[in-house]
Amino acid sequence: MTQTAIPAGAPLAGHDALLCDLDGVIYAGPAAIPGAVEAIAAAQAAGIAVGFVTNNASRPVEAVAEHLRSLGIDTDAEHVFGSAKAGARLAAADARERGVSAPTAMVIGAATLREEVLAAGFSLVEVNSEAQPDYVIQGFDPGLGWSDLAAAAFAIHRGARWVATNTDSTIPRAEGIAPGNGSLVAAVRNAVDVEPLVAGKPEPALMLLAAASLGAKRPMMVGDRLDTDVAGGNAAGFTSALVLTGVHTSADAAAAPEAQRPDVVVPSLAELLTAPALTTAGQGA
Repeated sequence: MTQTAIPAGAPLAGHDALLCDLDGVIYAGPAAIPGAVEAIAAAQAAGIAVGFVTNNASRPVEAVAEHLRSLGIDTDAEHVFGSAKAGARLAAADARERGVSAPTAMVIGAATLREEVLAAGFSLVEVNSEAQPDYVIQGFDPGLGWSDLAAAAFAIHRGARWVATNTDSTIPRAEGIAPGNGSLVAAVRNAVDVEPLVAGKPEPALMLLAAASLGAKRPMMVGDRLDTDVAGGNAAGFTSALVLTGVHTSADAAAAPEAQRPDVVVPSLAELLTAPALTTAGQGA
């Protein structure tokens, strides 16, 4: 298939991969953001590898890929990167570095996280069992209760290493904004006085995993949040782009600390392929 060239002045020109946040970038709720599906298709037609990066650790990547396909995006689960896999791999890498053979883990989170932790080579210790795990790996699950968080705290007090898939303080739900995994992590943090290793945005582990999986040498990370998407892209050493279809504005970008300041600001995904970049002040570059 003949590739369509991206104009030299477009922000995405010269990049070999586009890593996209989901909510506020590709869709809002179940529906696609206007122009997002067409922009992804245009990037793919230009030979750009497109990956989807989410801090959600409770939704299987297969379900995310199916949602994207239902919107008209040509993708599969191999192009969706969630913080469950990144968290499991971060814990596994830490175990290798520390010389822990046959590591065990207590998973405080959803079935998706348990599956990824098993796939990463851990044996599971059930919550509230008498066995002491090497690791506590925590991710979001709306069914978590006080006893789950308490079990995590007890194991960490006894010496378990602690890994959090992500630290988003809130999560959007149909009814409104609810406490996210970061709020549950904070509850455990208050009890243990220990900082967890964190895999998801704004830490770079998740985006580095996505770029490596896509074979990307010069990726761009695009998102609608400065504190997670942009900060994570910057931390990973990638080009960072803020798209103005979600949470933050160009004025927010202009006032942001350096670690959260994007390289480019665009009104929507389409302008990554067609229009000159905006500065963080929202003016033409």
